[in-house]
Amino acid sequence: MKKINLSKSIFPNFATSLNVLSGFLSIVYASQNNFHLAAVFIFIAAFFDLIDGLIARLTKTSSQFGVELDSLADVVSFGAAPSFLLYKTYFLDFGIWGIIISSSLLIFGAFRLARFNVQLEDISKKLDFTGLPIPVQAITIASIVLFFFNGVSFAKIFESLLIPIVILLSFLMVSNIRYNALPKLKYLSMFYRIIVIVASLLALIGIYFTDGVAIFYYLSLNILWGIIRHLFNLFINLNNSPAN
Repeated sequence: MKKINLSKSIFPNFATSLNVLSGFLSIVYASQNNFHLAAVFIFIAAFFDLIDGLIARLTKTSSQFGVELDSLADVVSFGAAPSFLLYKTYFLDFGIWGIIISSSLLIFGAFRLARFNVQLEDISKKLDFTGLPIPVQAITIASIVLFFFNGVSFAKIFESLLIPIVILLSFLMVSNIRYNALPKLKYLSMFYRIIVIVASLLALIGIYFTDGVAIFYYLSLNILWGIIRHLFNLFINLNNSPAN
């Protein structure tokens, strides 16, 4: 009997296909007004987006094809899905302006992914990100819907902040602000390994005891830290410039 030789790349590509399927399911459930489940599927898409890269590195099957496929999946799961989710939950009554504002997450996310692909030189290396990664933007939006939307309206604090939040997240994705990639433990000293492990455990405990709400605050702190660090570096460079 002839053996079927399946490339090992089928495993990360299958995870990527589950990513895009999750994004599509999010859109389907949002169209049916099941907004919380739609938000959950964005989280599920982010999980598959994380493991497809891990699988590719473990199986040594990283390829340009995988990079392009991953970006196409991300456009659906982290661009179209959160944009449509916000449109259905909040911007539906804003007419054409609602369409324009909510779609900015999709449009700027697509630009962000295109820039990432053309700037990627070595697909085997996971470097820091220039601009806010599109999955972080999508999970932030999904967490707002999941934890601060009661099925009819958002919590009062978000009523006036949703438009600025969407504009800020859209800008950050195409900005030059640096955001750190997840650290690889094997490249860290024992001291920093312990710090990363302890911090991860504390984060999980916080998520557990807040019924998941802490996810939004962790993401917000990460986004704000990138902005603060960028402004601080600009201030330092300005003070150290030859003119001074």
